[in-house]
Amino acid sequence: MTTELPLRQLSLNQKARVTSVAAHGEMGRRIRDMGLVPGAEIRVIGRAPLQDPVALRLKGFTLSLRNSEADYIRVMLEEESDQGPDGQA
Repeated sequence: MTTELPLRQLSLNQKARVTSVAAHGEMGRRIRDMGLVPGAEIRVIGRAPLQDPVALRLKGFTLSLRNSEADYIRVMLEEESDQGPDGQA
């Protein structure tokens, strides 16, 4: 089963794929210019002590994003490749 959720809700080390960017105008352009486009694979690699901002790894670089920006980005959780067919490791 696949789950779509806002990027802000991802936990540390979770992997996901961007499904949509709802921001428009300058913010939408800036988000897309940073590589956060539908189909992009991301992984949460860190969070600040108060959970904002979030550090992401995508396309070979690290990106820091405010939660207010992450709210515009919807992602689909990636299946873990080391799990068996029943979801067990």
